[in-house]
Amino acid sequence: MPCVEEVGHWPGAHRSAVHRAVLLLIVLLGAGCSPAPKPVPPASPASPASPASPPAAAASPALSPAASRVAGGGPAAPVAAAGALASAPGRPATDWDAYRLHAAERIVALNPGTTYTGPVPEPLLAIPVLEIELNRDGSVRRIAVLRQPGQALDTVQLAMAAVRRAAPFGPVGHLPRPWTFSETFLFNEQRRFKPRSLDS
Repeated sequence: MPCVEEVGHWPGAHRSAVHRAVLLLIVLLGAGCSPAPKPVPPASPASPASPASPPAAAASPALSPAASRVAGGGPAAPVAAAGALASAPGRPATDWDAYRLHAAERIVALNPGTTYTGPVPEPLLAIPVLEIELNRDGSVRRIAVLRQPGQALDTVQLAMAAVRRAAPFGPVGHLPRPWTFSETFLFNEQRRFKPRSLDS
């Protein structure tokens, strides 16, 4: 339907006045038929105070499962921590009692799966006693069995393997000869041991 309707002729003296009024009305109605376009706001310049968008961060390389476990404090972390603790250089022992204590701590640190650190249970499964002879650099030269248990004879080999796994224990050239010390191994029913030097 057209916005402007056809207007007939008006007779008489009022023709011109009415005609002007109708034309004005037509102009006003015509302006309302087609909606005026919405004004488009001018593009505002970028504010100097607003920082530019940072570039996308580069993708970080994927970690291997082992490295992820270490970085997140997972299963690999205790093993790495125990190795770092055991291999950390310390002040040289001034006597054999201090050296024996250091060696016992190292044996436990490097044998986490076969040792315990809690109270000593009763009865014990086996109590082998070893004498460890060292070279000047603290490596094991010889291991002798001072006491063999009456049962669970395999605990002797378990104790000897634990000692060799923890060596070397540190230089002994400053200590009096012979370069030997003894350790008693307190085995529980699960065949886990605790060095007697740590049983305080």
